[in-house]
Amino acid sequence: MDEPESGTRAMNGGGGLPLRAAGPARDATGRNRVRIVVSGTVQGVGFRPFVHRTATRLGLDGTVRNVNGHVVIDAAGAPLSLSRLLTALRTQAPPSATVGSVEVDRAPDDMPPGAGFTIGPSAAGPGQSGLREIPPDAATCDACLGELFAPGNRRYRHPFINCTACGPRATVIETLPYDRARTTMGRFALCPTCAQEYGNQSDRRHHAEPLACPHCGPRLIWDSLRDGSALQAAEGLVAVGGILALKGIGGYQLVCAATRPDTVDELRRRKHRPHKPLAVMVADLSAARRLAHVDRAAVRELTAPDRPVVLLPARTDSPVPSAAVHPDTGYIGIFLPTSGLHHLLLRDLARPLVVTSGNVSGEPLAIDDVDARERLAGIADGFLTHDRGIRSRYDDSVVQVVEGTRMTLRRARGLAPAPLPLPRSATTPLVAVGAQSKHTFALADGRQAVLGPHTGDLHDADTLEAFESSYTHLTRLTGVTPRTVAHDLHPRYLSTQWARRFPAQHRIPVQHHHAHIAACAAEHRLPGPFLGVAYDGLGLGDDGTLWGGEVLLADYTHFRRLGRFATAPLPGGESAVRHPDRMALGYLYGTEPLGSPELPRDATAAFTDRFDPRAHATLRTMVRRGINAPRASSAGRLFDAAAALLGVCDEVTYEGRAAIALEAAAGRRRAPALPWRLVRVAGLWVYDPTPTLMALCASSGPRDTARLAAAFHTTIAEVTAALVEKATHAGAPRTVCLGGGCFANRRLVIDVRRLLQALDMEVYVGVDVPPGDGGISYGQAAIAAARLSRKGT
Repeated sequence: MDEPESGTRAMNGGGGLPLRAAGPARDATGRNRVRIVVSGTVQGVGFRPFVHRTATRLGLDGTVRNVNGHVVIDAAGAPLSLSRLLTALRTQAPPSATVGSVEVDRAPDDMPPGAGFTIGPSAAGPGQSGLREIPPDAATCDACLGELFAPGNRRYRHPFINCTACGPRATVIETLPYDRARTTMGRFALCPTCAQEYGNQSDRRHHAEPLACPHCGPRLIWDSLRDGSALQAAEGLVAVGGILALKGIGGYQLVCAATRPDTVDELRRRKHRPHKPLAVMVADLSAARRLAHVDRAAVRELTAPDRPVVLLPARTDSPVPSAAVHPDTGYIGIFLPTSGLHHLLLRDLARPLVVTSGNVSGEPLAIDDVDARERLAGIADGFLTHDRGIRSRYDDSVVQVVEGTRMTLRRARGLAPAPLPLPRSATTPLVAVGAQSKHTFALADGRQAVLGPHTGDLHDADTLEAFESSYTHLTRLTGVTPRTVAHDLHPRYLSTQWARRFPAQHRIPVQHHHAHIAACAAEHRLPGPFLGVAYDGLGLGDDGTLWGGEVLLADYTHFRRLGRFATAPLPGGESAVRHPDRMALGYLYGTEPLGSPELPRDATAAFTDRFDPRAHATLRTMVRRGINAPRASSAGRLFDAAAALLGVCDEVTYEGRAAIALEAAAGRRRAPALPWRLVRVAGLWVYDPTPTLMALCASSGPRDTARLAAAFHTTIAEVTAALVEKATHAGAPRTVCLGGGCFANRRLVIDVRRLLQALDMEVYVGVDVPPGDGGISYGQAAIAAARLSRKGT
């Protein structure tokens, strides 16, 4: 197995920064002159004002300016002052900044003594090589929030309040370098007072590019009403049970009162989203605690600058009806206001609000005003918009907390497009185009990659167009012009078909589950090799069959399959994915024969008798004869089958619904494992689920559901530990990465991790990168970079 090249990327506040040694130039007065180039997330985060204040305090002369995606500092002064400036760049940068590298060279121009230090004009000319970092949006900071509700403040109740520490960034940037004129705020001329704040180095709005106030900023719009009157009209609609289309930060949102089940049900009907949980926005932590159990780790995530939706255990005495908002999950997605406009809505309405994506389910998030009115006209009863443009589509990020640690399920607003490390350098710029579900793409150059915004499921022309628009914009911002594309093996994925635009010699196919494992390993900067446990719905294997329950030995260039789940047919193909009862029949009648006896008719009758006799006979024939019944070794499909056998889910109206219902049915109950066995098949260890399914069928009943659901989770965890232990006994490393959508299941993650740690193994799961298909593109990028590096291209 290959070992990745060594190297580190120094982050803000930690470790030393790489400096390129160069003898300083000296002028006639004996001062040293240097040019400092700072790379990282250093634009749109108050970095230039920070440098200006620091250099002025140190008595330095010179300038700081944006050049492409970097900050360039030309400074002259005493050697000790210059040294202190470098130390400050390393240790005192603004909280939202991430300093990747600092390079020091001789300053090319003389700087007259006493000239002072200034912020110079940005330059769009040639800058440093490598990927340019784009600052994500940040939620309203505490200082701005205090002003928002201070009656004497000039920005009292101004919906677009922001400063250098908060506000829109990635969603409004048109191009780099980052200046107001290159954002969607460029059309709003600063009033004299804002201009004074913008130019005052001691003001926290010094060079805050989205700066605005009621006199010179964007305006709220409701039909013919403006500003406060428009807001009042929108709030009046929500108060009486209406559905509001709200122009948010990264796209339109649909808003209604979360405490009105009739309104929520109507939103579901209009949006074509019958069961998938809806996120709830609350005014503050006190309101969050009325809806969910909020511990210290949850507080940390709820109040983070990215303000994600956080999945939390729902309270049984919550005023939000679970059946309407989060049916059959036991968890509620909660987030705090992300902008001044959201804060005003929550404060004025004094109730929790459903705030969900502004689209019909399956369509891209609406960001254009005309398009939004066309596509959302059948859903919304009114539109509260504004005249600040949205340049990039960013949905809300979604996270959960597992044993005190964040697990990102959707990397979007506030998180993307912050960079991620690559274990090996991409020696040529590349794009990884992800898979089909929960689609993202990744751009990579050098030792970094960025994930583009969450697109949704890439299954039609509209979502493909949304992907292409995001791709074109992000390549321009980052300066990455891909010469190579990494893609999934599945030929029918739209992402794979799009990749064919590149010449064959510049395409790198990556197996789906290898990408899942590599994403986890790359995020944690593991050198490799490592063991990977990849559990998901379906992914095409390198043998042309469908996989989904895999144990792999891998590094960043190759993998080898060591274990798997038994295969079972999917009666009707995609239809079996939508109907867990069909999947259960596939297992009952067609599980790969591994030596277990067939399930007896009397044990399965309680389940099979639910079917119409003719439908049952047809499905059984399809399974027995292999007609439109492709086989898969899928952990996700086994979860579906178990959910159907226990009667907790009979229709999948959103991805993962059956598994979520099964986890909710287990609750906090603990139960011993059901019977299971491993067998050796063609050099692989294979889990035979027949004894497990027999136990589910034999003892299922209303009083057994919670126990059996818990026991099923215990079983899969024990099976996983056994498969991994078999691999390590054969010489595999004891470093284990968990990947795939099944590991969004908290209970499964906790149980598997504890069992493996008890076997003295190091266990990793995604933190900032989703374990599911939303992280596939990052794994593809890590693998493609390693393969290119190995080839020396």
